[in-house]
Amino acid sequence: MKLATYKDGSRDGQLVVVSRDLTLAHYASGVATRLQQVLDDWNFLSPQLEELSQTLNHGKARHAFAFDPQLCMAPLPRAFQWADGSAFINHVELVRKARGAELPQSFYTDPLMYQGGSDDLLGPRDDIVCASTEFGIDFEAEVAVVTGDVAMGTPPDAAIEGIRLLMLANDVSLRHLIPGELAKGFGFFQSKPATAFSPVAATPDELGAAWQHGRVHLNLESVWNGKRVGLCNGGPEMTFHFGQLIAHICKTRNVRAGSIVGSGTVSNKDWSRGYSCIAEKRAIETIEGGAPKTEFMQFGDTIRIEMKGADGASVFGAIEQKVAPVA
Repeated sequence: MKLATYKDGSRDGQLVVVSRDLTLAHYASGVATRLQQVLDDWNFLSPQLEELSQTLNHGKARHAFAFDPQLCMAPLPRAFQWADGSAFINHVELVRKARGAELPQSFYTDPLMYQGGSDDLLGPRDDIVCASTEFGIDFEAEVAVVTGDVAMGTPPDAAIEGIRLLMLANDVSLRHLIPGELAKGFGFFQSKPATAFSPVAATPDELGAAWQHGRVHLNLESVWNGKRVGLCNGGPEMTFHFGQLIAHICKTRNVRAGSIVGSGTVSNKDWSRGYSCIAEKRAIETIEGGAPKTEFMQFGDTIRIEMKGADGASVFGAIEQKVAPVA
């Protein structure tokens, strides 16, 4: 099934069930009003939503209406946790190679991860608001999962079973703020503003064969200012699958229902596939020509992030954002 959260004037929005082709929706209020309610009582409530989903997909839902991504908040507008990994080692290799730094061997066995703000997550059409373009505004196209409860010490293969939903993310980075923060030795903070998510979150079964052992084997398209700049595959080159990322978090603590875990920038070794963040393009330019040429995002720039299935249909709907100054 596919789920979304509609704006209703509150901070948590109104849960809706969305048809597989993203054309129709139906309020889920007869079952639950908020997505977090469903995640907290998944075994009881999700079968009821699945029944509504089937009715909707068969054109038999009496109170269905046209689905409008413009009305969507993030599927989970406020989350108990937003933890973002860097599961595509090719991305890390490129960025470090561009600045002449070696990649520690531990990076191939122990995933990088940071904990971002989860109290103010953006909808798919919300602006990327920034005080200054001098901060180095960059998009980052990613895949993310929403978990149920996963107990401390759960191994990677078992952790996959804790995944309830998948969606897309734009994990915006302020690149010029990152070096100063990392130099403090305490990680990202101001350099990681609010993250945006796709209109729809989908259960893993909606992806069919594309969902294999904790990886999404589909292309993630990034369109910057109307030009496709990336068509990177989210599957084979994902060094750490989502089960490994979740297991990394719950090595020393429980992971609770409603936690969001990101893949990090989707990246492929074949440079002809383009890039899912500007920093990677700049790294390639530096490796090839000694210096970056591509500038970061400016006010008025747009970014569109979408993933399509084997049938060419959008799986999660598209993130479409514009960079805007603080009002």
